[in-house]
Amino acid sequence: MKQYRILQVHNFYQIPGGEDVVVRNEKRLLEEHGHKVYTYYRTNKELSERGLFGKLLLPFTAVYSLRTVREVKRLIREHQIDIVHVHNTLTMVSPSVFYAAFQCNVPVVQTLHNFRMLCPAGSFFRDNVICEECVSGGLKCAVRHNCYRNSKLQTIVSTMILKIHRMLGTYRRVNFICLTEFNKEKLLSSLDSELIPNAKKIVDASRIYIKPNFTFAEGITPSRSQDTEEYFLFAGRVEPLKGADIAIHAFERLPDKLLYIAGTGPMLEEMQRYVKEHGLSNIRFLGYLQKEEMTERFYHAKAVIMTSQCYEAFAMTIAEAYSYGVPVIAGRVGNMEGMVKEGITGVKFRYDSAEDLAKKVREFEDMDITTLKKNAREFYQNRLRPEDNYRKLIAIYDDISGEERP
Repeated sequence: MKQYRILQVHNFYQIPGGEDVVVRNEKRLLEEHGHKVYTYYRTNKELSERGLFGKLLLPFTAVYSLRTVREVKRLIREHQIDIVHVHNTLTMVSPSVFYAAFQCNVPVVQTLHNFRMLCPAGSFFRDNVICEECVSGGLKCAVRHNCYRNSKLQTIVSTMILKIHRMLGTYRRVNFICLTEFNKEKLLSSLDSELIPNAKKIVDASRIYIKPNFTFAEGITPSRSQDTEEYFLFAGRVEPLKGADIAIHAFERLPDKLLYIAGTGPMLEEMQRYVKEHGLSNIRFLGYLQKEEMTERFYHAKAVIMTSQCYEAFAMTIAEAYSYGVPVIAGRVGNMEGMVKEGITGVKFRYDSAEDLAKKVREFEDMDITTLKKNAREFYQNRLRPEDNYRKLIAIYDDISGEERP
């Protein structure tokens, strides 16, 4: 098997997210199998370091960055790169990274961690509901509604990137990795729509692959005794997109059930105030937890609560829960619906209903939780192990590089 020299490209947002975890996991996985992984990392924190002129240039450099092209081409030549693997380009890297690869005749692939190829906000989520108006009405809809971070300027920039590179045919020359079949079907069905002029020229369907994310099942030594409180766990950003309020309102109806909320976000203070004002002693906020603390919380949870109000390109929280043998109670929407097997690895509820979630938690308590935990762990072993993921990734690398497999 060929030992690849890979250039991993990632643009970090100002707020850490699940994409960053995936990037680190994939780098570690490849290196553990003997491949050389070089990195080109940028961060949107660079924006705060720019002067006025640099900020004024942002709408242009976000579309095409001469710096990115120059630096990536240098890395490709210096390290004799075989594959350029892109994860995120917004905003400092820009899609110009693809042209650096094109000019060096090196295959390039991008993992699509969200729905930004179709939606400038990347989430198909607006005003606290699922929205696909940009597919049916065009990208101008995002600008009208200030969809990206509720900012007119940032939405215009995100929209310009998509519009210009669609027109240039950039994406048609790039290989893409979708995380699930749902995501691939959403991409192809949307781009094949008669509502998007020349839609079939935007991407090449033969260049789209499917490979899920994965997580390492890190071994831990439980530091707490087995007779501590039983609890349910919400792990994620405290914001409308993740449905933190749905979880809280559900457990308001379950005063005898304990809910831990691990995470921070724009709704945190509002939710903390609500819990305090309503005397909800069964809901406790843990804030942002380091990896070791988060592992401990996952390991001891009775079940993980997933209340995302969007499709979720890939629910890493579910993958992590399963790796510790923890069942999941998730909403019936997008990729979460396919990752939770009803009555086998958890239960599902109407994703936007706190009342239905409360009802399903009660039903969950009457199930054989030992069997659910066993099934959750088996789901991980059968579908989400690093070793299986590695084989899929290398098969993609072999295919796009024309490498013959043994």
